Amino acid sequence: MAYPTNYRYTREHEWIVLDGKIGTIGITDYAQNSLGDIVYVDVPKVGDTVTANATFGSVESVKAVSDLYSPVSGTVTAVNEELKNTPDKINEAPHETWIIKVELADPAQFDALLDAAAYEAFISEETGS
Repeated sequence: MAYPTNYRYTREHEWIVLDGKIGTIGITDYAQNSLGDIVYVDVPKVGDTVTANATFGSVESVKAVSDLYSPVSGTVTAVNEELKNTPDKINEAPHETWIIKVELADPAQFDALLDAAAYEAFISEETGS
């Protein structure tokens, strides 16, 4: 799967795309593929703050529970409520299915993340392929 070039990525396999000062965050195709069938998503509430590189929730699959790490610091402005009833949407369309939206405290944090080419190189190193 091609990784969208307008997104930025973390080494923990989250993605973020910016619209002004609002960052939309989800997990990558690599992450959902590694997890398997996702059955539950635990997320913060609107108004909560998240910190770059710190956990903000978790994703539970039939295989394991995996922490979600925020790519940026900021305030949660929206939570994808659809995931309460249909968490498997992440498996179906990982780069279109967002988990939370955050108003960035420091937009420069976005630029410090991996671009698509760097993320794909990172996955290759991690998987040895």
